[in-house]
Amino acid sequence: MPPPPPPPLGRSRRRGSRSDHVFDPALDDDELVAARSRFTQGRWSQARTLLVDTGRDWDRRAHRLLALAETSSAVDWAGDWLLVEPESADAATLLACARVARALRPKAKPNDAVGAREACLAAARLTPDDPTPWLALLLLDRGRDDGADETGRLFEEVRSRHPDHHHAHHVMTALLAESNPESGHDPLHEVYDFAAWAAELAPADSPLAVLPVVAHAERYRVLVAAGIEPDDPALSEHWSGRRARQVMKAAFDWWLEWERDDHPRHRLDLNFLAHAKVCEGRPAEAAALFHRIGAYATAAPWSYSGREPHAAFTAARTYALGTP
Repeated sequence: MPPPPPPPLGRSRRRGSRSDHVFDPALDDDELVAARSRFTQGRWSQARTLLVDTGRDWDRRAHRLLALAETSSAVDWAGDWLLVEPESADAATLLACARVARALRPKAKPNDAVGAREACLAAARLTPDDPTPWLALLLLDRGRDDGADETGRLFEEVRSRHPDHHHAHHVMTALLAESNPESGHDPLHEVYDFAAWAAELAPADSPLAVLPVVAHAERYRVLVAAGIEPDDPALSEHWSGRRARQVMKAAFDWWLEWERDDHPRHRLDLNFLAHAKVCEGRPAEAAALFHRIGAYATAAPWSYSGREPHAAFTAARTYALGTP
């Protein structure tokens, strides 16, 4: 018998509604969770040790800094640390990330973005080899309402310091997917070229091998928002075409051979893969991915198509595993 069709992935959210479920940006990083707990109390010594120990693992450094930066009062605590250690690149970069996080919040003040940019450039001067201040600027530019004129340049600043930067490639993929929605299913769309280029250029064990799947999901998000595709994957040709099948198979085969469970953002890749397998109508393969995801769901891509992400994740997991 053929597998059951993919689930509708939960109900669409009403405009302005928010999920009660909190998705933890720390994911499965227990050391980060412990340091963050102290940091939220204004005690930054454990965060200091954590970042020293992280060293030049740039993907992990960015992951940890951005998670710390999202905490309440992060600007204050990072500012206190920088006052005590004015030459600390870790303190300066954390302050920059915290200012960017504040500038991107819905109730940000107009001058918050200016202060965030200045903090990022100050951090970049203190630590010229570190791509993280440039990633923070990339995120700030991505969140602007007046366009993203500098995004390409900022991405190259990140890439020149760490060519396989995971987070930066995800940001660029999301941005490129939004161009020319009217071109619909164009297999030569620039987001697909970008993702394929990055995956081919990266080492064999790089999680950027999953980037073509991310591009496919991001493009679906855009096409649904434009009214070109239905928001029910079972009714969409986006997940059943030849290109989709090739991309999903290549990424799933990579996961079977190379799964990088040591990568700080590998749970995010697993969520994108599971989402794709559910949309493709392949519950057995999705089940294997949900087992690896465990409790570490991520808002993206389950929030795409206007879905409430926790409800969408739960519906998809039930479809794959047969249990809530």
